Amino acid sequence: MAAMALGPVEAAAAAHALSLPAEAFGNDPRVELAWAMKAHQHAQVYFNLISSVDPKFLKLTKVDDQIYSEFRETFRDLKIDVLDPEDLKSEPAKEKWRPFCLRFKGLVEDFNYGTLLRLDCSKDYTEENTIFATRIQFFAIEIARNREGCNSLVYSSARAPAAEVASG
Repeated sequence: MAAMALGPVEAAAAAHALSLPAEAFGNDPRVELAWAMKAHQHAQVYFNLISSVDPKFLKLTKVDDQIYSEFRETFRDLKIDVLDPEDLKSEPAKEKWRPFCLRFKGLVEDFNYGTLLRLDCSKDYTEENTIFATRIQFFAIEIARNREGCNSLVYSSARAPAAEVASG
């Protein structure tokens, strides 16, 4: 839709704009649109990935093991299959997430960039099933979902129609 209207020059300008600090823009609707398109594309790519590759074998970063162990050490009881937005957005949650996220500054590229995260991992990205999170929160939760088998339902559901066609 709007992405198709961007030529190479506009796309390069949008990419450059996305690399600048947020304070440089205020509430520029062009930047918000470019960010939204980039975040949506990232979400689609990730969902396609966990639909086509068994998530328990995925490696999302070079430091997945560290992210996972520190995540589960810090958020031992966090329910990850269906997230409660309050576990990410409330003031007490932010106080717990902030030091966790900062541990990955310099280790995970763009650790504090905004990204989209599914609330219910058995479902696709929809307006009702999506929350805004930092990239390190996305990695921590999705690595845990992959390792703990929560994303296996997406993978097996995507494979079921293919199996039916092959046997039919």
